[in-house]
Amino acid sequence: MSTRNSAGQLETRGIEPVPEHDCQGHPLQLFWVWFAANISILGLPLGATLVAFQGLSIGQALVVAILGAGGSFAVVGLLSIAGRRGRAPSLTLSRAVFGMRGNIGPTLVSLGSRLGWETVNTTTAAFVLLSLVSIIQGTPVEAKSAPLLTLVFIGLFVLLTLCVSGLGHATLLVIQKWATWVFGALNLWVGAFLALHIDWSAVWAAQPAPMAAVLIGIGTMAAGTGIGWANAGADMSRYQHKSVRAGSLVASAAFGAGIPLVLLITLGGLISVGNDHLASANDPIVAIRELLPAWMAVPYLLTAFGGLLLSNNLSVYSAGLTTLTLGLKVKRVYAVVVDIVAIFAGSIYFMLIADSFYGPFITFIALLAVPITAWVGIFLVDMLHRQHYAAADLMDVSPRSAYWYRGGVQWHAFGAWALAIVLGFSFTTVKVGAGHVLFHGWLADSWFGHNGLGWIVTFVVAGGLYALLGGCRDRQGFSQEDAHAR
Repeated sequence: MSTRNSAGQLETRGIEPVPEHDCQGHPLQLFWVWFAANISILGLPLGATLVAFQGLSIGQALVVAILGAGGSFAVVGLLSIAGRRGRAPSLTLSRAVFGMRGNIGPTLVSLGSRLGWETVNTTTAAFVLLSLVSIIQGTPVEAKSAPLLTLVFIGLFVLLTLCVSGLGHATLLVIQKWATWVFGALNLWVGAFLALHIDWSAVWAAQPAPMAAVLIGIGTMAAGTGIGWANAGADMSRYQHKSVRAGSLVASAAFGAGIPLVLLITLGGLISVGNDHLASANDPIVAIRELLPAWMAVPYLLTAFGGLLLSNNLSVYSAGLTTLTLGLKVKRVYAVVVDIVAIFAGSIYFMLIADSFYGPFITFIALLAVPITAWVGIFLVDMLHRQHYAAADLMDVSPRSAYWYRGGVQWHAFGAWALAIVLGFSFTTVKVGAGHVLFHGWLADSWFGHNGLGWIVTFVVAGGLYALLGGCRDRQGFSQEDAHAR
């Protein structure tokens, strides 16, 4: 009996693998999903930092955007192949790699990253609405000066997110597709006005930066875009038809996310040639608004709000599945509600209680990119050797599961992950506030650390060590046993 739902109906399936007869998806659906999730106008500050702080020319910034943003989402597409094979969410499939207990670590990191970005989206969206109402009604823009209004706007954004993410996969596909056209058109309109602020003489006169700055830029763009979504790839692709080719999945993510990101990042760079106002702003929403005529403020703020909402829809849906992977015994929609409550509380704290938000929180999320990158390396290596996942064993969290391994942990994978994290942080410098160094890794001054390439070391060490330890051969053995014993 089919449990496939249509748009507007509640998706009742949780993390259990999807039966083949319910898998009728096609890559174009994923193209719109990734496009919508990355259409946020907050891509402009990313491009601004490349030019204003790292000194890249526009040509270099374009290359960095293509390789960093488009390339990192190509990796998301690669990870989506596992979803088509195993028909389960990313972190559920990760149980086959790390073991039932060993997978708790990567799952917690993934959930922390998702909740972090959702809190950023929710807080920023509430600030957008405060700014919008201040134009119309003259109310305060500062959250602490209008606490009741702030609570209402946080609640509104959370409610709109819940309406889409709570209903589930089919509704998400429809909303993300059609909303892309609406907010994509608004983005183009706003972008056209922002283009009026480009100093073209300065653009053509700009000198290219050293190759080291380009490498740093690629790493920065990858960490700020695709790496944060890497552990959500299979969450959407699990409904894809079995005939869908791997290349199509890669292309849907790389082009779906890459097109809006490359355009926005490049525009942000163009605006910032000779002007670091956008790159250095504490509130990028306000900084962009100041570049526009007063009559463009309302459509701009609506554009910003819509982009944040589309990103949050997908993130909260994925976070709900990740929460269930931790073992929460509730229906999927209730897991989404749990995540919604968490980001609601976090947004209230950072808007109405804390003295600062963006700097410390973005630093925290950036740190999570290290263990996520290590997970990506191991998961990709494993996926190269695994064609099948045993559905029953993915859902069996007892020692009877073929994915229990030793004490619930696949030590080859978990050990490689842990070692890669330690090494990755050794190349990292953590700054809080105005240059205050919270942590300085012992290899941070090396060539890799100085050029921001610790993430490459993390990726290579995690995947390479896992392969050398023979984990991949163990996987093939288990897959064969599952096929005969179950």
